[in-house]
Amino acid sequence: MTAAEFTSVANSTKIEGIEEPTVLSYFETLNAGYFEATADLFAPDGVMRPPFESDISGRDAIISYLNQEAKGIKAYPNQGIIEVLEDGQYQVQVSGKAETSWCGVNVSWIFILNESKEIVYTRVKLLASPQELLNLRR
Repeated sequence: MTAAEFTSVANSTKIEGIEEPTVLSYFETLNAGYFEATADLFAPDGVMRPPFESDISGRDAIISYLNQEAKGIKAYPNQGIIEVLEDGQYQVQVSGKAETSWCGVNVSWIFILNESKEIVYTRVKLLASPQELLNLRR
């Protein structure tokens, strides 16, 4: 299922201050476990920067990472802001919570979208104390 097909089927994510379909679809597809559709939201050379990891570049690498690390994770975005950057790209900042079967933590997501509204970069940052982060590390 592509991101576009998924978006036409499900569109229940609401983020205060954000109506950008690409960002809403990111959370919809991620939470549903449709990782190919999530990766389709990225530009072909898009980059994902998860917590505790280095950059993951390209759709195939993002799919592989999500299949390995994101199963069972639920993201609960609740508010965000969007701004147009000088180069015509968009920066979207979202805050919320992520939960796994063993923990929940406050999270911020930063997305950079190109003019075609593809994700060229996203960074997922855990918002916890250093001790809490050490306890989360595997």
